[in-house]
Amino acid sequence: MKKLFSILLTTLAFTACALRAELAIKSGETIAFMGDSITEGGNKKGGYVSLVMAALKSNGLNIQHIPAGKSGNKSTDMLARLDQAVISKKPQWMTLSCGVNDVWHFKLVLGNRTFEGVSIEDYKKNITAILDKAKAADIKVVILTSTMIGEDPTKELNQMMIPYNDFLRQMAKERNLPLADLNADMQAQLKSIPDVPGKPKYFGKEFYGGDVQNKLTTDGCHMNAEGNKMMARGVLRALGMTTAQLAAAEKSW
Repeated sequence: MKKLFSILLTTLAFTACALRAELAIKSGETIAFMGDSITEGGNKKGGYVSLVMAALKSNGLNIQHIPAGKSGNKSTDMLARLDQAVISKKPQWMTLSCGVNDVWHFKLVLGNRTFEGVSIEDYKKNITAILDKAKAADIKVVILTSTMIGEDPTKELNQMMIPYNDFLRQMAKERNLPLADLNADMQAQLKSIPDVPGKPKYFGKEFYGGDVQNKLTTDGCHMNAEGNKMMARGVLRALGMTTAQLAAAEKSW
């Protein structure tokens, strides 16, 4: 009996270690979260950044994080502040969430303010430069595809987003980088949530009009509680978290 108990303990310990070994990020490392307002808000309680950190902790990992989200940022802005916001702090990891404003700002007008988007050609140059600088600094990057602008994939802005996200997928594949395909995750989850009649909340009616309440966002762009969980799951899967680990982690949410 004693021998059987010892074998059982050894097996359980081996299984736990095997599960943890699948995670790319290790205890003692630091991860920076680079992004726009979605990432800046994600650092608050219940935001996707906070949920990722809680999940890692619940799986026994001691990870530090650097909040590097800034409202309104496009690829040009993130490239310009990459050294100060991330590289100078010497993390081992960085998530990159970039593209929503690059596209959205082609159509965004608030009061007397007009905004400029970033063309797909310049976006490719900026993202490539960000990835090159991160690699030179020995920072491993998790690429996040951009979430939707309004919850209807057929709308103009989401159609405009397609080549931007396709480029991110291409970069992840070519450079063998972890990919959290959040745009695909979001579209799939939206289909699984029943429609509730009503008027959605939005910034501009021309972008977010419809007759169904928001499902994963507060305003067609920024995540609600379920949207933040969706994003956190995507990041954690990209880091190698298993289904079992995710289930355990969600209890901490």
